[in-house]
Amino acid sequence: MIRYGRNHTEKARAAVLSLEKAKASGGSYNTPEVNAALAEMFHGKCYICENREGISSFQIEHLRPHRKNVVLMYDWNNLFWACAHCNNIKNAGYEPILDCTQVDVDQMIAFRKEGYFGGDEKYDFSPLEESEEIDNTVRLLREVYYGGTPQKRMEAVNIRRALRRNLSDFKNLVREYYEVEDYMKEDIKEAVRKEVGEGAAFAAFKRWLLWDHQERYRDLLDYCGLSCT
Repeated sequence: MIRYGRNHTEKARAAVLSLEKAKASGGSYNTPEVNAALAEMFHGKCYICENREGISSFQIEHLRPHRKNVVLMYDWNNLFWACAHCNNIKNAGYEPILDCTQVDVDQMIAFRKEGYFGGDEKYDFSPLEESEEIDNTVRLLREVYYGGTPQKRMEAVNIRRALRRNLSDFKNLVREYYEVEDYMKEDIKEAVRKEVGEGAAFAAFKRWLLWDHQERYRDLLDYCGLSCT
């Protein structure tokens, strides 16, 4: 879970206009324009779990549950892009949580994979500050990645599998950077930058792999524009 810019793009402006029309007519906020703008803003991935593999459906998610409140229902700033797994878990049960279009979530929560292949692996979400929003976000992330019902636990396994593959590939990319000749490093640095950017799957976990070893990976962090925590 990282920060995303709610930029005033052409698609975003079209989404706002469609919401105004839907609100005036009592229509659905689930318009083609809103879907297109949210997919653009969140780079085609779920804002909560950051997965983008094998997702059967995306849904429009209200950060603050609207509970039939018309203002919240049609408020562009309250609309987010989530997979069905995360949206169904969050529902109205976690309120309030951090707004990832306003704050750097991965500067307030540490995202870490602990353990090794063949042993007990664990994905940990550690709060770095104290607040109700942070505590609720941590609880949500833990349920998203591990599930609270038999069905959700099965879905969470698929998310962890995708995360494991992504982290393995990323680690290999970083190792390669320190093994190749200097003339090959620029291309790898650019590949690393993309893997920790807004559009990459599980970017929070990848950033924390570098932040936890910031002295060793200082040059990569500087290149990627990631300030150390």
